[in-house]
Amino acid sequence: MSEAGEASGERPLSSSGGPADDADGLTHLDATGAARMVDVSHKPDSVRVARAAGAIRMQQATLDAVVAGRTPKGDVLAVARVAGIMGAKRTPELIPLCHPVALSGVEVAIAVDASLPGLRVEATARCTGPTGVEMEALTAVSVCLLTLYDMVKSLDGTMEIGYLSLLSKSGGTKKARQQT
Repeated sequence: MSEAGEASGERPLSSSGGPADDADGLTHLDATGAARMVDVSHKPDSVRVARAAGAIRMQQATLDAVVAGRTPKGDVLAVARVAGIMGAKRTPELIPLCHPVALSGVEVAIAVDASLPGLRVEATARCTGPTGVEMEALTAVSVCLLTLYDMVKSLDGTMEIGYLSLLSKSGGTKKARQQT
């Protein structure tokens, strides 16, 4: 790159014509360290699936009220499930540099876990495209958990959200991963 190019703020280009990876191969940074969205146009479409999970701990009385549908805000579980799905759909608006993905499906399951006591949330996101849906699955779980918290915070100020993790992902050219 010429000195004039450097002075004008131009970024170095890779051999493919797109912004170059930095020396460490970090794909969301160019050679100058500036943030960028990775170019996935060269990647083939494939079926992508990701599963994520998390949990919310609460007092037993709060859990009992949620399960019985006796909360001030109504059907907590139905609202939280829909919020999780909506969260997955909005992921690129929340996570910088995350590609918009044409989701083909999002499932959110909420299960009672008496050992917490509380609720466990699992989300599965699917698409056919050039990039994965890990962030969509993780966002679905996060938004579902935050909604559960919001819906019953007036009953329980001691709730804890945690245990957020990617359980598995498949599709694309990288080997499928599954948490053990």
